[in-house]
Amino acid sequence: MQIIRKKSVQVILVIIILFSSVSLFNLTTNSPQQGQVQALADFEAVLHDTRDDSYDDYLEAYSTLEKPEDVIRIEAEDFADAVGEGFEVVEQFEGLDGKAVTTPEEGTIYWDVPIENAGLYNMRLHYYPMEGKSSAIQRKFAINGEVPFHGAGILIFDRVWTDRYEEFQKDDRGNELRPGQIESPEWVLMSFRDSEGYFEDPYSFYFEEGVQRISLSALREPMAIDYIELYQEKSVMSYEEVKQVYEAEGLESVENQYIQIEGENTVTKSSPTLFPMSDRSSPTVVPYHVSNIRINTIGGLNWKLPGQWIEWEVEVEEEGLYQIALKRKQNELRGLYATRSLTINGEYPFEEMKRIRFNFNRDWENQILGNDEPYLFHLKEGTNRIRLTVTLGDLAPILRTIESSVLQLNEMYRQILMITSSTPDPYRDYQLEQRIPGLIDVFTEQAEIIQSVADYLVESTGERGDQVAVLQSMVRQLEDIVENPHTIARRLDNFKVNVGGLGTFILTIREQPLTLDYLVFSSPGHELPRAEATFFERARHEIGAYIASYTMDYDSIGNIEALDRSVDVWITTGRDQAQVLKGLIDESFTPEANISINLRLVPPEIVLPATLANEGPDVALQIGEDVPVNYAMRNAAADISIFPDYEEVATRFRESGLKPYKFDGGVYALPEQQIFPMMFYRNDILEELGLTPPETWDDVYNMISVLQKHNLEFFLPIDDPMMQQAQQQNMVPNASFAMLLYQNGGEFYQEDHKASALDTDISMEAFRDWTNFYTNHRFPLMADFPNRFRVGEMPIGIADYTTYNMLTVLAPEIRGMWDFTIVPGTKKPDGSIDHSVASHTTAVMMLDNAEDKDAAWEFMKWWTNKETQIAFGREMEGLMGEAARYPTANIEALEELPWPIEDYNNLETQWQWVNGIPQVPGGYFTGRHLDNAFRRVVNANENPREALSDYILYINDEIEIKRREFNLPY
Repeated sequence: MQIIRKKSVQVILVIIILFSSVSLFNLTTNSPQQGQVQALADFEAVLHDTRDDSYDDYLEAYSTLEKPEDVIRIEAEDFADAVGEGFEVVEQFEGLDGKAVTTPEEGTIYWDVPIENAGLYNMRLHYYPMEGKSSAIQRKFAINGEVPFHGAGILIFDRVWTDRYEEFQKDDRGNELRPGQIESPEWVLMSFRDSEGYFEDPYSFYFEEGVQRISLSALREPMAIDYIELYQEKSVMSYEEVKQVYEAEGLESVENQYIQIEGENTVTKSSPTLFPMSDRSSPTVVPYHVSNIRINTIGGLNWKLPGQWIEWEVEVEEEGLYQIALKRKQNELRGLYATRSLTINGEYPFEEMKRIRFNFNRDWENQILGNDEPYLFHLKEGTNRIRLTVTLGDLAPILRTIESSVLQLNEMYRQILMITSSTPDPYRDYQLEQRIPGLIDVFTEQAEIIQSVADYLVESTGERGDQVAVLQSMVRQLEDIVENPHTIARRLDNFKVNVGGLGTFILTIREQPLTLDYLVFSSPGHELPRAEATFFERARHEIGAYIASYTMDYDSIGNIEALDRSVDVWITTGRDQAQVLKGLIDESFTPEANISINLRLVPPEIVLPATLANEGPDVALQIGEDVPVNYAMRNAAADISIFPDYEEVATRFRESGLKPYKFDGGVYALPEQQIFPMMFYRNDILEELGLTPPETWDDVYNMISVLQKHNLEFFLPIDDPMMQQAQQQNMVPNASFAMLLYQNGGEFYQEDHKASALDTDISMEAFRDWTNFYTNHRFPLMADFPNRFRVGEMPIGIADYTTYNMLTVLAPEIRGMWDFTIVPGTKKPDGSIDHSVASHTTAVMMLDNAEDKDAAWEFMKWWTNKETQIAFGREMEGLMGEAARYPTANIEALEELPWPIEDYNNLETQWQWVNGIPQVPGGYFTGRHLDNAFRRVVNANENPREALSDYILYINDEIEIKRREFNLPY
C-alpha cells in the first residue's frame, strides 16, 4: 500500500505538471522554455523505484542533511586492508608524480576515511585503466561493509580509446578501411555516477561523523588508483547568468572565423564501438565518393548508450565567443529525440548544455546549438577539447517511471499466474480483484501514470509515434481491466504481451543514436555549408551508384591483389564479421605469413554446390558441426591431422570441441565457436519462494513442486526443428537428453560408430527421465525462455550460455536480479556430482581441392590461435555491443574476453564438464528420430522404451546404409 500511496502522489503531480502549463512542452531542440527545467525537476522528485534499496529512496532519506564543503582526499597507497592477491603500491606509475595502488580484477581494497562533518558527499576517483580485456572497469562500492543503494553495486569507469592510425588506410581498390580501435590509457578523474544514465548528476553518499571504512570490490578489469576524493559538485550556471559573466569579463564574439572539424577525426572516445563509419546516403557528406567507401561520419547506432562519449580537439587562433553547429542525422527515433551533453575542456559551459535535443529527421541537417538565438561559447586560444556524451536528459525520469511500472505489473502478473496458471479457464471468474489485495488499485494507478508519460511524450515531441502507441495500448487494457476485472483470465496473454512491450519501450527510449558528419565553430551568423542534397545531386548520386553496382565487386572484402601464395576463404555469416576478419588478416596475417587471402562473403548453401563443381574455396569458415564429416565421407574435406604440428594446435581446444570433426582416424576441421548450456535463475523470485539454485536433479524435482504450486515453471530446452533445419543440415540431438545421457555414463554411438548406443539401459532410463518432465511434470513443449524469464514466469531454466548476452542487453529492468551457474548434476555412488552437458560448435574447414594446403593450414592456425580469437571477439563486441560477445572455442581466448570474473569462473567450471557429440555416417537420423520418439511419448502417450526402441532400428539402418554407400566397414 505504501507503493500505491507513492504512485498516487506521482500521478497527481505529473498531471499538474502536464496540464497546468501546456505551453511548457512547446519544446525547442536545445533551448527549453522557462519553467520546463523546473517541471522536469519536479517530475524527477516524485519518482520512486520499486526496489527497496533504490537511489531515490536513499536520497529521500537523507535529503534534509547538510552538504559539507570539506574536500577529503584519501591517498590510495594508504589503504587499510586488501582481500585478494595483486594489490601493490607502485611509484611513478605511468607518469604519475607519486604513489598509486594497482588493483586486480578480483578482490577488495579498503580505506579508512576520517569524517569531521557528517552529511552528503559526492565522490570521485583518479585512476588509470590498466591493460585488461578491453571492457569498461566495474567496481562495487560499500561504506562500512554495506552497499548504500542499488546503483552503487556496479560503478563503471571508462577506458580511453583512439583510432589505430592517424590517417585512414586504403585497400588496393581505393576503399578506405575502418580503423581498428586501440587503447590510449591516461590518468582519468571520474565521479561516481549512475551507470544506467538514469541520474544526471554524480551520486551523493551519506557519511556519519568519525572514521568510516569504504571499499571497492573488483567485478571486472584491473586499474591503478591514485586517490579518492569526497567533495561537492559545483552547480552550473544558466546561459543567462553566463552571458552576464561574458559581459563582465569583456568577452566578445569573434569575426570572420570558421573552423570545421570532421566528425570522424576524433581524439579519444569511451568505447571501441565508437569507430568512424562510412555513409553514402547523401552526396553532401564529406568526404564523398559515389562508389568507393569513404570513412566520413561517426556515431550512428553504435553511439547510443548513456555515458558513451566522443572527444574532438579544435585549434583556435582567436579567443572569444563562438557559435557551434553540428551537421547531424537522427533518423532512428521517430516521435522521440536523442540527447547529448557538451563539455568544453572538461566543464559544462552552462546548464542548457547538459541536455541538447536532436529531433527526428530522415535527412542530414545543420543544427546550430541554440537555434534562432544561437548560444555563444567561450573558446580559449590554442587547443580546446570538445566532448559530446550520450545522456538520457529529460527522458531519464520517464524511463525510471516506466521501469517501475514494468516491475509492478510483472509482480501483479505473477500473483495472477499463481491463481490462474498460465492457461486459465477463459470462462471462469477467478475473483482476482478480491483474492489479490490492491490489484485494482495498482492497475488504476499504473494506467494513470503510463498515460501521463504518453501525454508528456506527445506534448514534448509534437507527434504520436510508435512508442506512444505502445504506452496507450497498455493504458487501454489496464482501464478496461479495472472496469471489467472478471475478464483478466482470458486476457492474460495479451496483458503479458503489453507488459513486454513496455520492456521494449525502455530499450528503445534508452538508446539514443546520433550520426555526425562534422562540427563547425564559427563567428555568429556565419553561413554554413548546405546539408541537404539538391535534386540533381541526388540523381547523379543514384545513377552513379547504380552503374557501380555492375562494375564493383562487393562480395570480396578488403585487398584482393594476390601474392605468390594465396588462399580463397569463404565466410558465411555477415558483412560485419567479414570486414572485421579481413582487417585482422591485412593487419597481422598477410604481412607475417606473406600469404594473401581472398575473402568472400557467401550464403551458406552455396558452399556445397560450388565444391561439387570444383569452384569452391580452399577454406570455409563458420561451417555447421555436421558439415566437415559429411564432406570427409565424400573425400571433399582435407585431413588436417596429417600436419606435423596438428597435435600442438589441438591443445588450444577441449577434446569436446574436436570430437565432432574426427572420422575414420582423421580430423577434418578445427572448432571456432563452442556453445553449451548453463542454468539461469532469478535471485529475487527464488528468494521469495525460499528456494536455492539446485545442484542435482533430485533438487530440481523438489523445486518443481514449489514452483508449480505457484504456477511457475522450470525451463528445459526443446529444440525447434524448423530453426535447426534453417541453421544447419542436421537436427542435433536434444540438449536436455544429451545432458541426462552423459551424466549417467551413456553414449550416442557404439565405440566403432557402426551403430547407435541408445539401446542400452542407461540410454533408456535417460530417455524416460527426459520425457517424464513433459508427461508427469507437465513442462511446456514450447517456450520463449528469455521473455518468460524476464517477466518471472520461468524464474529458472537451462539454456545456451549465449542467452546471457541477450538478457544483459535486452532485459535492463531485471539487472542485478538474475545470475547463471552450472547445470544440475547426477549424484554418483561415490558422492560426487556429474554436471556433464553436450555442446554445439561451428568450424573452420579445409577443402580437399585446396591447391596450397600448407598455406591454408597456416591460415587455419592463425585464425584459431589465442591472439586472433581475442582480437576478433573484442572487435565484434566493440562493433555490435555485448549482445555479440563471441563464444570462442579457444580455451585461453575465452578467458581473455570481457566477461565479469565471477561469470567467467562459472563458465569455466561448466566447460570442464562438456562432451562433444560425434558425427557418423547417417548420424543425421539420430537427432531426427530421437525427436520423433519424444513426440510419440509426449503426444501419443506411448511407452518410452518401446518408442525409442522402434526408432533406434531406423537409426541403425541409416548408419549401415551410409557406411555401405561410402565403402566403410559395417
